[in-house]
Amino acid sequence: MGVEIERRFLVKDTSVLKGKNFVGILQGYVHIGEKSVSRVRLVDNKKAYFTVKGKTGSISRLEYEYEISVGDAKEMLEKICIKPLIVKKRYFARKGNFLWEIDVFEGENKGLVIAEIELESEKQPFEKPLWLGEDISEDERYYNYSLVLNPYKNWKKQTGENR
Repeated sequence: MGVEIERRFLVKDTSVLKGKNFVGILQGYVHIGEKSVSRVRLVDNKKAYFTVKGKTGSISRLEYEYEISVGDAKEMLEKICIKPLIVKKRYFARKGNFLWEIDVFEGENKGLVIAEIELESEKQPFEKPLWLGEDISEDERYYNYSLVLNPYKNWKKQTGENR
């Protein structure tokens, strides 16, 4: 059984991205259910993965991930995934012993920038970089599957503000 323990934050200063490597990610959801979500992810058109994640309401989730063929991923993204697809660039930044993944969303979720860190336990301490903003680890609106159902571009229209 795989378990993912992840903290997520808004990014308030994107200058950290300058000169950093990134990969392009195209991601779609085959299923968004009460207990789990299933997604297809294509990374730089070179690698592809099928992932099932359990929905728990905490920062720990069951996660099962399998590499699949790029051709299968492209076909699933085009023909069976819920639209819109998630389009983002993922940057990588080191802080201490941790590797931060920083997603800069495009398309329907343009303007949203989220940093995440994987931990070994929910209580594991880590130093927060100065460029981090609000902790959104347990705010379901920011989960990628939620951004498919209610893209970030619609938030301002719905509430009169960006969040």
